[in-house]
Amino acid sequence: MTGPADAPLAPHPAPVAYASARGRWVLLATVLGSAIAFIDATVVTIALPRLAEELGASTAGLQWVVNGYGLTLAAFLLLGGSLGDRYGRRRLFLVGVVWFAVASLACALAPTLGLLVAARVLQGVGGALLTPGSLAILQSTFAGEDRGRAIGMWSGLGGVAGALAPFLGGWIVQVTTWRWVFGINLPLAAVVVAVALRWVPESRDPSAARGLDVAGTVLGALGLAGLTYGFTAWTSEGRADAVVVATLCGGVAALVAFVAVESRARAPILPPGLFRWRPFAGVNLATLLVYAALSGVMFFLVVALQVVAGYSPLAAGLAPVPVTVLLLLLSPTAGALGQRWGPRWMMTAGPLLAAAGTLWFTAVGEDTPYLTHVLPGTLLFGLGLAVVVAPLTTTALSAAPDHLVGAASGVNNAVARVAGLLAVAVLPLAAGVGAALTDPATLQPAHRTAMLVCAALLAAGGLVSALTIPTRAADVRPPG
Repeated sequence: MTGPADAPLAPHPAPVAYASARGRWVLLATVLGSAIAFIDATVVTIALPRLAEELGASTAGLQWVVNGYGLTLAAFLLLGGSLGDRYGRRRLFLVGVVWFAVASLACALAPTLGLLVAARVLQGVGGALLTPGSLAILQSTFAGEDRGRAIGMWSGLGGVAGALAPFLGGWIVQVTTWRWVFGINLPLAAVVVAVALRWVPESRDPSAARGLDVAGTVLGALGLAGLTYGFTAWTSEGRADAVVVATLCGGVAALVAFVAVESRARAPILPPGLFRWRPFAGVNLATLLVYAALSGVMFFLVVALQVVAGYSPLAAGLAPVPVTVLLLLLSPTAGALGQRWGPRWMMTAGPLLAAAGTLWFTAVGEDTPYLTHVLPGTLLFGLGLAVVVAPLTTTALSAAPDHLVGAASGVNNAVARVAGLLAVAVLPLAAGVGAALTDPATLQPAHRTAMLVCAALLAAGGLVSALTIPTRAADVRPPG
């Protein structure tokens, strides 16, 4: 049997109505596909205390369980977006989903910490192939207000997946084993593949160059790897350690070389011209700040609730559920309002509300009651995210020419993942947690410091939006 997705490859397929049956299937495939990548970016956080016990992992080892995935996800997102533009967005999306599922199985079966980290690295590559493809598919499949609604729903449900991840992880860890945190990805991936093959139309950029930016990809990956390793090792080895100094300096040098290479490359994975347009540069800077704070909050909060406040894994996982509810209820509306009213005010107010919620989390301590010391913060934090995420995502795509939508999606996703990567690598160091992430006496003051830093990052994200994002949605589009 053949379906709508079996039509010949088209650069710009006919727009699909958001409310149509096909539109709903396209949305299901892209949301569920990107959701498994979002979930695995955060779900292991809830399992870190159990991983430390079972595999004898140090703070640095636990950071690498998170950052091994984040590193390759961030490093290859730009390549994933570029490959989708060249060879077909649905095609690369499906390759990424299958790759991710196979790597998830390797994570579930890993007998040692080293093999788990290696499998997480491979997982990140799959995530880098599927994530930009999901957004680019929506951008090329829907048009006008339908596009805003679709991206709003994608953002909302993706945020729901990310917010549900601690709850899901807590339940899995408490009733079974941390290995099923990864095993659950396999049936989800099978559903995505079946739906995408039947309903998702193929699209590409016919003007995209066929060559690959190998030098840019390698330099970007080396730069991120050097910074991530250096900051993670700093926690246990100290700043004067020769390896720490060498990897940090090497990472900075590789990123400087990356910028130089991209400015001269024929087919750069990071088209430098995109950043000459102020709204595109502004929305990506705001993304960097907001997602660094989001990753920092989710990394510290669910661990502190277990280690400091004495919550069970399931109770700690349930704590952020109000964030899930608010994202689910409000994100589609926020996406549509961002198109109608313009994105500036929502991208300014959202981070400020989330910052207020983050400040509430500084009160977490021994035997902290949920209703008075955690719930108000989650409500403010969730409201802020619901207000900002959909307009931010829509603005990031709208601020690029249509033929570079895959690259723009890759850039924005890469910025968000780099933000999370660096937050997990740097924040424990900045907060003074040292090598004792599971020691309550050390973690409590470190958690408070981390929440203050995250609140400041969110406030800075709101300020950047106020200064760089146009009031009207139409003014976000680049000229020409």
